[in-house]
Amino acid sequence: MDLRQQHPQEHLDRQASLLGKMKRTHCLRGTEEDFGEGPSHGVLPPPEFRKRKRKQKSKEKQWEEEEVGVDWGRMPQEILLHIFQYLPLLDRAHASLVSRGWNQVFHMPELWRCFEFELNQPASSYLKATHPDLIKQIIKKHSNHLQYVSFKVDSSTESAGAACDILSQLVNCSLKTLGLISTARPSFMELPKSHFTSALTVVFVNSKSLSSLKIDDTPVDDPSLKVLVANNSDTLKLLKMSSCPHVSPAGILCVADQCHGLRELALNYHLLSDDLLLSLSSEKHVHLEHLRIDVVSDNPGQHFHAIKKSSWDAMVKHSPKFNLVMYFFLYEDEFGPFFKDEIPVTHLYFGRSVSKDVLGRVGLHCPRLVELVVCANGLRPLDEELIRIARRCTQLSAIGLGECEVSCSAFVEFVKMCGRRLSQLSIMEEVLIPDHRYGLDDIHWEVSKHLGRVWFPDMMPCW
Repeated sequence: MDLRQQHPQEHLDRQASLLGKMKRTHCLRGTEEDFGEGPSHGVLPPPEFRKRKRKQKSKEKQWEEEEVGVDWGRMPQEILLHIFQYLPLLDRAHASLVSRGWNQVFHMPELWRCFEFELNQPASSYLKATHPDLIKQIIKKHSNHLQYVSFKVDSSTESAGAACDILSQLVNCSLKTLGLISTARPSFMELPKSHFTSALTVVFVNSKSLSSLKIDDTPVDDPSLKVLVANNSDTLKLLKMSSCPHVSPAGILCVADQCHGLRELALNYHLLSDDLLLSLSSEKHVHLEHLRIDVVSDNPGQHFHAIKKSSWDAMVKHSPKFNLVMYFFLYEDEFGPFFKDEIPVTHLYFGRSVSKDVLGRVGLHCPRLVELVVCANGLRPLDEELIRIARRCTQLSAIGLGECEVSCSAFVEFVKMCGRRLSQLSIMEEVLIPDHRYGLDDIHWEVSKHLGRVWFPDMMPCW
């Protein structure tokens, strides 16, 4: 009999009975769909499912906590230390107040190996200085951890004196690098020589592995250099001491004779000698990589000594790849001893006006020239001199011309001869003189063609 033909109430009762039976059967199978959040379903899930459900909720809670943020308090010290090293000093000090763990990282020795003391007077400098209390804390707790230290001072004698006072307290340190930097005029030179050298000697005596020393514009002298050599001759690799008038050629020669690992040296021309070059070229000495010479005239008409070609040849033979960088700040009548013979200069900078004759000698006697910068010349075009430099200086890759004059045709010929090896070409527009072949409007097309890239002359700023 068709169920639909039964009494309506009987039909509804039968359907309800079937639905209830199906629901109970489905629940006993333990499917996740029927096991809801509360007991309203009327059936408890099996123990296995309840255990699995607890694990799922635990993972969800963990994911929610990770989405909210990282627990910085539990971060490993190695990672915090790496982050602290990128923070400015003031931010680093503020971060040390967050928690005990962060404060411990703030005082880890690894964080204080590299430090820069900034010493400025508020009345004469807008730069922020290292707080005096922090300096005291560093000297008290971390002086024996310091390895890479620099002092940056302004133009005041007080700041330079404060730097010396700190140096005098570094009796427990063993520095690897030390740099003394005057951001304005050389304030260290205004100190009494004995005050400066005694403070510097403290570092030289206690640092047995000093490898880099930058003491430009300071009153360092021969006796203090002897202390440096006596304690650090096996480790010194870099020495920059331009504008140190109290050092003699004999003093720098002592350094070269004893520090056989010296690779970089910067000094004034009055300290350069044939004996120094021969010492740097000895078999005991490593290959020199970088030699910078500042040729500076303090008074017009100053006399300069000459260096023998044989001494330069010995340097090239011993260190064939070394860079010889020379900065000239001379008056035109003081170039007599220079560029008369071949010289292995690679980077040449003229900070004052230089004559056509001197530039012509550069083209003849500087075959290793890589970079040339001429700030000023007279009013006579440098066409022949520029062509000669392009022809004979086959490694030239960078040139800059300031207050000079060159005809457009000669300049195009120069670029054509040098070709694409000219990676840097800085020429003021006022330098180029239009002629019958090229004008200022079309020269950049011709130059760009030979360079293999778009080029325009530099424009004088008009503010």
